[in-house]
Amino acid sequence: MTDCLFCRIVKGEIPAKKVYEDEHSLAFEDIDPQAPTHVLVVSKKHVAQKEDAELIGRLHLVAAEIGRQRGIEDGYRTVLNVGPKSGQSVFHIHVHLIGGRPMKWPPG
Repeated sequence: MTDCLFCRIVKGEIPAKKVYEDEHSLAFEDIDPQAPTHVLVVSKKHVAQKEDAELIGRLHLVAAEIGRQRGIEDGYRTVLNVGPKSGQSVFHIHVHLIGGRPMKWPPG
């Protein structure tokens, strides 16, 4: 998809601070971090719907690995925003990895 921000980042058309990459996913620092660790883990394939269980699981496993690498296993969140009312602004499947500070409940 040519007008998708995350597709353009995956293609290298827009710079991003990459922290992980494999054949299925790319992870990079969020440009507006909400915590010391705020990484976006995106599918390299443009998928707008959240119906692919294997893909969602894979993205969460990548997030967990980054969490281990950053030493935040004692507390982090993985978040999938779904739809505009949740705050989703890029309609390309992605997981937010947020951690490195105490999290409050309920969020937002």
